[in-house]
Amino acid sequence: MYPGPGRGPPPGPPGQPPLGPPGGMGGVGGVGPLGTGIAPMGPPGQQPPLPGLLGALGQGLGVGVGMGLGPMIPPTLPPDGAAPPPMPGGAMGGLTGKWNTEGATGSGGSPPQQVVSPLSLTPPGLPSPDAPLFNCPRRPNLGREGRSIVLRANHFQISMPRGFIHHYHVSIVPDKCPRRVNREIIQTMVHAYSKIFGNLKPVFDGRSNLYVRDPLPIGNDQVELEVTLDGEGKDRVFRVTMKWAAQVSLFALEEALEGRTRQIPFDAIQALDVVMRHLPSMTYTPVGRSFFSSPDGYYHPLGGGREVWFGFHQSVRPSQWKMMLNIDVSATAFYKAQPAIDFMCEVLDIRDINDQRKPLTDSMRVKFTKEIRGLKIEITHCGAMRRKYRVCNVTRRPAQMQSFPLQLDNGQTVECTVAKYFLDKYKMKLRFPHLPCLQVGQEHKHTYLPLEVCHIVQGQRCIKKLTDMQTSTMIKATARSAPDREREINNLVRKADLNNDPYVQEFGLNISRNLMEVRGRVLPPPKLQYGGRTKQQALPNQGVWDMRGKQFFSGVDIKEWAIACFAPSRTVREDALRNFTQQLQKISSDMGMPIIGQPCFCKYAGGPDQVEPMFRYLKNSFPALQLVVVVLPGKTPVYAEVKRVGDTVLGMATQCVQAKNVNKTSPQTLSNLCLKINVKLGGVNSILVPSIRPKVFNEPVIFLGADVTHPPVGDNRKPSIAAVVGSQDAHPSRYAATVRVQQHRQEIIQDLSAMVKEHLVMFYKSTGGYKPHRIIMYRDGVSEGQFPHVLQHELTAIREACIKLEPDYKPGITFIVVQKRHHTRLFCADKKEQSGKSGNIPAGTTVDIGITHPTEFDFYLCSHQGIQGTSRPSHYHVLWDDNRFEADELQQLTYQLCHTYVRCTRSVSIPAPAYYAHLVAFRSRYHLVEKEHDSGEEGSHLSGGSEDRAPAAMARAITVHADTMKVMYFA
Repeated sequence: MYPGPGRGPPPGPPGQPPLGPPGGMGGVGGVGPLGTGIAPMGPPGQQPPLPGLLGALGQGLGVGVGMGLGPMIPPTLPPDGAAPPPMPGGAMGGLTGKWNTEGATGSGGSPPQQVVSPLSLTPPGLPSPDAPLFNCPRRPNLGREGRSIVLRANHFQISMPRGFIHHYHVSIVPDKCPRRVNREIIQTMVHAYSKIFGNLKPVFDGRSNLYVRDPLPIGNDQVELEVTLDGEGKDRVFRVTMKWAAQVSLFALEEALEGRTRQIPFDAIQALDVVMRHLPSMTYTPVGRSFFSSPDGYYHPLGGGREVWFGFHQSVRPSQWKMMLNIDVSATAFYKAQPAIDFMCEVLDIRDINDQRKPLTDSMRVKFTKEIRGLKIEITHCGAMRRKYRVCNVTRRPAQMQSFPLQLDNGQTVECTVAKYFLDKYKMKLRFPHLPCLQVGQEHKHTYLPLEVCHIVQGQRCIKKLTDMQTSTMIKATARSAPDREREINNLVRKADLNNDPYVQEFGLNISRNLMEVRGRVLPPPKLQYGGRTKQQALPNQGVWDMRGKQFFSGVDIKEWAIACFAPSRTVREDALRNFTQQLQKISSDMGMPIIGQPCFCKYAGGPDQVEPMFRYLKNSFPALQLVVVVLPGKTPVYAEVKRVGDTVLGMATQCVQAKNVNKTSPQTLSNLCLKINVKLGGVNSILVPSIRPKVFNEPVIFLGADVTHPPVGDNRKPSIAAVVGSQDAHPSRYAATVRVQQHRQEIIQDLSAMVKEHLVMFYKSTGGYKPHRIIMYRDGVSEGQFPHVLQHELTAIREACIKLEPDYKPGITFIVVQKRHHTRLFCADKKEQSGKSGNIPAGTTVDIGITHPTEFDFYLCSHQGIQGTSRPSHYHVLWDDNRFEADELQQLTYQLCHTYVRCTRSVSIPAPAYYAHLVAFRSRYHLVEKEHDSGEEGSHLSGGSEDRAPAAMARAITVHADTMKVMYFA
């Protein structure tokens, strides 16, 4: 696209921008590397004024400028994958201000200095009053590209009256009760005070908001009511104060849905949400926006005391012309209601409790504590009085030895063991006096209960991470083909019978019984260009293509490579390694990445502590070594160590492969390995055929992908990891990575400005001196509530990065949020359109009407072919757009970028840059694992000891070696 090394225009006199080849060079013509080109962009959304570009051209080459004539010439990479030579004299921008690229990563040298501020405890606050507040752009138009397809979405239209809903603010004292109890209090209050409530049916959100159809007869006064709940044993008395807060206008909501006002009144949406949730919240177990009920007619145990519960998700969403109710079936893991003894047996894999004659070992106790701590249990030894407690610990001593201070009737205090206390007080001789007790309630109160009188309380959701085994069991139990899922959603809506919900009726709402029919379009896939002798093109079919008879666009020759086998020789024998090597060489040469000759080194190795010495030896003994293939015996701490040493310590390319795939090779696995190896060594697998790319490619453009990954739920110390990747060429195929640790669960990328600046500099260097005219950012992992906050901070950070490079450098920025975690599902209305075994919508299905935002620029795009279960279309919401994209161009661009993911020859579900950012952040979790802490047991592979390390130490741990930075090590 922009002339790369070796293809560039001839250098002009020193300091002059070189001339472009006559015509056809689209926007940049002869401006040399952007010469004076980037004139200030002016107010957002304006195209850069052209005179700056035209002026720089002279020589009557003006024709091609800005007209985007002709396809651009893609830069060719030097065959050996070496870094491109710098452009000849003056080409770095001549008089027009070169960028100072010192100290940027990628230029070797030291890692970027990370100040510890990103972990300071104040999240970036809201903008200062004078900072500009950014508003999302309006939808420019509707897309037209692609063939039409009729779909059904799991959105149900809500018809609502005009008029008002009255909002009251409620506070309950004591105020620490769970929502379930609060709901009971309000329910009781409405029945008890009919003078105030009459026949009205208020709805309540479980915290402090009460909505009523008609105003209550209390005027503007605050009223205080007393409410009594029958408790277990003694009654509990609450004081409820209530005061009028506002009247919520449904008319204002209608205005917004019809696009007459830009601001959507969230108070009205919230009120409708509370109306729709009021009844299910009292009948089911609410979890987030979903409702679950205990298994009835099915049983899916997951092991470890957990089981699957099915339920449904429900949320109220604004869309064009109508409010929608989004309903979906969902499933999650709950703890089984069972005796605590049985729970312990499941967690510790004890077949029969009678086999456990001895007290628990330390490691057993620790494992059991980890699982039961924080769970609610109820006691079974007091008849109907099943008091509930929360577990805070498991005692080190068994019940027959664990003592506590017992107060006698005469006021004396004596030490008494739990076993003796139960014998004296309840005449209970413990069956398992050698097992530990549960310490419940508050730590300092020393309340101990023997395991055998405790029962796990029903309806507790499991928030801890499932083990790999549990996850796969869960998927098997819950995956439904698209037609099955549509049937289940339909049954659910029939069963819920929403229009007979008295609260829904009270507020005059009516919900459609049918899935919303919506028109979608199936976008055409892009062609992919391969290289080698045949220079073949591939045309994806149903989101998939293959490389048979094709060679990499630029394949690397592998002349010096090593094998390190960490599986024992009895598992992977030498002849298996030999056979694997032969097969890999055969496939690799077919793919245009010849692995030449035998490995220069092939040895067996033991555990993780051998990785670093072995790798250092290899690096010193074989200076030209390009690759180490590492054979792993299943799940092992060796993986994290290989990546730590290879990526961050020594800068060596590593490719891991499972022992089972070495013993039994398949062409599929081997070619997948080659896809990864080629890019780790700086090759390019394939590119989008240049002539069919959207016109945004006519000028230099950089694609950024960004993601923040948070530690697993229940962890409150580990940092979050922010990753940003940026394209490094015009195709775009090669991406560089930047990554930072930041404050725990911090959603906003704290150090974005510095990261973007590094990317712009790396782009400038790797394209031989081009400054991007446009920056297109795909940002993953932001929830709707965070949109304004993230946009405010991150758009400012990107602008700041540009201005720091050059005061007048103002490229157009497009900021798109990618969301996969939503509950919209699309189904084919016509059976003939269904794709694959799972009956899903075809890859490329796009929807931007009917179920999308009333006024803003968003769309759904299902870019992948569903294999198992029901496809989840990705949702794209444009939060900012200086580049004035039309719907078609942005949808096409997004779909094309889903075809540039190097690890497979299929279109993936989100654009490659967003996917890579996720991989980079995930890889950094491995870099943080310290080998001493890792027990190598199931599920602990990412739990490394990063809890108590100083931020600066963690920043160092995830800093990638300068040599690794240059390639796609994360693939």
